[in-house]
Amino acid sequence: MFIGFSEAELFLRNCEDAVIITHRNPDGDCIGAGFGLKDILAQLGIRSRVICHDGFPARYSFLTSEGAGEEFEPKTIIAVDIADENLMGDYKDIYGDKVQLCIDHHISNKNYAEKTLLRSDATAACEIIYDLAQYMGVKITRHCAMCLYTGISTDSGCFKYDCTTPRAHEIAAEMMRSYDINFARINRYMFDVKSLGRLKLEAMVNELMEYCLGGRLAIAAVTQDMMKDMGVSMEELEGFAPLTIQLENTEVGILMREREDGVFKCSFRSANDVNVSAICQSIGGGGHAKAAGCTIDGPLEEAKKHLIAAVERALS
Repeated sequence: MFIGFSEAELFLRNCEDAVIITHRNPDGDCIGAGFGLKDILAQLGIRSRVICHDGFPARYSFLTSEGAGEEFEPKTIIAVDIADENLMGDYKDIYGDKVQLCIDHHISNKNYAEKTLLRSDATAACEIIYDLAQYMGVKITRHCAMCLYTGISTDSGCFKYDCTTPRAHEIAAEMMRSYDINFARINRYMFDVKSLGRLKLEAMVNELMEYCLGGRLAIAAVTQDMMKDMGVSMEELEGFAPLTIQLENTEVGILMREREDGVFKCSFRSANDVNVSAICQSIGGGGHAKAAGCTIDGPLEEAKKHLIAAVERALS
């Protein structure tokens, strides 16, 4: 059931001992939304903890260092930035059919929760968390402000993606103005600082990029062997997908990342007007019109053929 802010406020003010679930391969938005909501619940005297199948990358330690929360038997299950319960990883088996509230901004949301606060026009889940806090009149701490700024900045590609709304700029400005956050350092660590292995891997990906369908599609794969050779972890591959749409005239880009179980996590990007969310939904995924994703089983070459065919159908 889709709900508005008033019902979400009523739910949150009356909840207890909440587990906040974030998606696999966590990014700045789900981490920011999860820990931002945790701060907000703390202002209400409600204890909570934030969990993720894959844990939280070290680069986000400035948000997670205060701790994900104490252990307790949960009475409330909340999901943030999760359009599909399959994105919970192992937590799907434990909590997938027990989510009472989902806060999300993906138009492809499966409506799996009892209540869903969905705003598909929002740049990031963190934008919704901020507006919810304002609606509820709950104080935003400096730590919460860093969480929300990080989520909005990362999901907007440092405010350059088409999904960036005026509201996102307004919230980011408010975080900068009122909470003395070090926004320059946040953006440097989110977008500029990379390990030597990652830089070498980027060069390899650019070299191995395949251009198909007359150059309208670019596709590249990062295998487990490539990551091991470069000493790069899966978490370091966040932000790789835009490499696929750097070439002029490319309309769709796909980055395939092989997980340890041999399944490929595929990130789609649209450079112009192609709705990649619709393509991903046709093969079991989803997301936004310009940025979406899915998973697909190997072997690699067979998986590529399947993805290329899906894009070809969309372009025709």
